[in-house]
Amino acid sequence: MSILEAFKLAFQSLWGNKMRSILTLIGVVMGVASVIMVLTLVQGAKKYISTKLSGYGADVFTVNRMSSVILSADQYFSYQKRKIIRMEDYESIKEACTECNEVGAMLFKSTKVVYNGHSSNNTGVRGYTASMMSLNNLDIALGRGFTPADEEHAFHSCIVGYDIVDNLVGDSDPLGKEIRVDGIPFTIVGVGDREGKTLGQSQDNWVAIPISVYQQIYGYNDSVDIYARASGGPEVMTMAEDQARVIMRTRRHVAPGQPDDFEIQTNDTFLDIANQLLGVFAWVVLGLGSIALVVGGVVIMNIMLVSVTERTREIGVRKALGAKQRDVLMQFLIESASLAGIGGVFGILMGVLVGKLITVFVGFPTAVPLWAVFLGLFLACGVGIFFGVYPASKAARLDPVVALRAEM
Repeated sequence: MSILEAFKLAFQSLWGNKMRSILTLIGVVMGVASVIMVLTLVQGAKKYISTKLSGYGADVFTVNRMSSVILSADQYFSYQKRKIIRMEDYESIKEACTECNEVGAMLFKSTKVVYNGHSSNNTGVRGYTASMMSLNNLDIALGRGFTPADEEHAFHSCIVGYDIVDNLVGDSDPLGKEIRVDGIPFTIVGVGDREGKTLGQSQDNWVAIPISVYQQIYGYNDSVDIYARASGGPEVMTMAEDQARVIMRTRRHVAPGQPDDFEIQTNDTFLDIANQLLGVFAWVVLGLGSIALVVGGVVIMNIMLVSVTERTREIGVRKALGAKQRDVLMQFLIESASLAGIGGVFGILMGVLVGKLITVFVGFPTAVPLWAVFLGLFLACGVGIFFGVYPASKAARLDPVVALRAEM
């Protein structure tokens, strides 16, 4: 029997039992769909994180009071005991870090913004030094960015995201308009480029004000995040981090041999943490998807055993006409693999579709790697072959005389 003829017989058998074949496919479809969906979400998240972090550049590091990712309550409480980072620390690093080409500082909180009777809640208010425009890779769509004079003289000027323009200002020119941040008037001097949504959360709902004004309004007891750029390659970057570490340890009177009571983080730090978290998420969901695949494989095996029982006389006729054991084995294996392969194709389509729907409605980024498509097909066909071996071998071992005596 040729491979082509075996496939033809397999599809004829599947088409002859359409409802049974469809019900058999459900487990494989769900398993492959879950695998594809998870891989598209994880790859999309990795791509998004890499893109966002690359905005700061590989030559930028941060000095923070707390780590960006806290994995336990004990960690959180230990960070809370640390002294806050102040503007004096920023000034010291700016002056003494000779390997740092650029140093900036930022503060952040959420508040309410009002314009002409319209309000925007949960708007991020960013306190910026003038250098943060460059360090934060903030592109200005309209107007201008901050200047050292804005910070030095504590001008009530602000830069806004497009949500403020769209939801509050409207179609008129936003430049020169006066908005109120927590009741304090600010004049719009610039509008940042659109950034879109992530996980359903708009990235354009923000207002940036000079950091000196921020501290006048909200006080001086919030810990400052310090950003520094060290251009010149990995060695210069390491030297700049070491300089910043020495400066911070000296200012905070950290004894030799004691751990830092602050965090110095780079893009690689964020990427490593993100990859670890995404990896754990992927393995958990892939485990659930594997269970669905196993269940689908068991269903395929049971259906194939039923098929062997129903077609005992047909197998006897084929053997009597000269079909060998390997012909019967190949026929049933191809039938099992075809059944699972069709389920794999539908599972891939469903997984990609669900991933894209999540992107549309939730804003979670997705990316469909080509290798994930081949992996889904491989897993589906592998499940079909693995769980089809026993029914196929049972059919191949049937005695043709006994098989011919079987009732139709």
